[in-house]
Amino acid sequence: MSRRRFVKSLMGTVGLAGLADPAALQAAAAPAQSDWLPPYTRAQTYRSKKQSSHDPTGGNQDYWPIKSGEQREVFVAPAAGAGVISHIWFTIAAQSPLHLKELVLRAYWDGLTRPSVETPIGDFFGLNLGDYVIYESEYLACSPGQSLNCYFAMPYRRGARLTVTNEGSRDVGAFYSNIDYLELDTLPADALYFHAQYRQAAPNAAQHLPEGKNPDGGSNYVFAETRGRGHVMGVTLGVVQNAEGWMGEGDEMIFVDDLSKPLIIGTGSEDYFLGSWNFGGRQHARAFSHRLYGAPLIQSPERTGGRYCLYRFHGDNPVTFTRSLKHTIEHGHANDRADSFYSCCFWYQDQPYTDFPALPPLAARIPMMRPS
Repeated sequence: MSRRRFVKSLMGTVGLAGLADPAALQAAAAPAQSDWLPPYTRAQTYRSKKQSSHDPTGGNQDYWPIKSGEQREVFVAPAAGAGVISHIWFTIAAQSPLHLKELVLRAYWDGLTRPSVETPIGDFFGLNLGDYVIYESEYLACSPGQSLNCYFAMPYRRGARLTVTNEGSRDVGAFYSNIDYLELDTLPADALYFHAQYRQAAPNAAQHLPEGKNPDGGSNYVFAETRGRGHVMGVTLGVVQNAEGWMGEGDEMIFVDDLSKPLIIGTGSEDYFLGSWNFGGRQHARAFSHRLYGAPLIQSPERTGGRYCLYRFHGDNPVTFTRSLKHTIEHGHANDRADSFYSCCFWYQDQPYTDFPALPPLAARIPMMRPS
């Protein structure tokens, strides 16, 4: 325990007057009898469950085919009970090389008919440009063998349903799924609902603002918008460069409870994704992935046709809002670039929010260079 936390614990336990009493000081300094035990050694109150694509006959056909145009339910929780999805694992054998953009994941909480998660599978798992890239983070990962993992907790109170829809023209031969979840008697009153929203601009519209200044962020790229109370957990972003030069210099601007002006303003695209100096520049940029931030894909940096996959998670300090949120970033300095962006934003809020923009048609979702 740090000195500051130790002193705060003393003050909270015995008060300032008690610090003069050696006996009180010794009692306050002694840890509770079980504080040293890690949480996994304590008795748990949930019931561990899994739903998977296993072969119900006992054979080894432990997968589902998903035909072109077909929707497959990959998880259905009882409507009568509360629970938490704790882990999602998918791996996919498909004919189409574009299946990460063709397959759409949706999640419905508490019996709602409109989804609170709606995104191509690739963007959800940080593979926004449709290619598999091996990386690991706190919440998402892609492993050798092209297995996709998600560790965002997803609570629900009255049932949950997850679907995968094949919007491509070719069948998926084998979709393997393992979804681990916890059954609970009740959820805490302050438990929030998980959301994931896909957006794209292919391409962004380049701006020529007066004096090259953008004080209000009116033409920024939008990661997500929502109304209610909650907090943002982060984003994944794929970029295809449509012109030469550095694609960044765009500041993140997050509007919290007031759409007229951003509350949080950063210093540049690579800074928001916790890199620096153009991730190394045209000659020296290198892919990287860490627990809360990364750029696991960097191809042909600062060149026409260059490709980036980026992620940033706010697990250390989720961005809170009480009435509304609009999470944005500039595309180039003062929005002066017309690169293509494909993103997924993750957040929690107090009600299942389903007022999403329409998902772009498949042809528009396929990442490609679109020079002006």
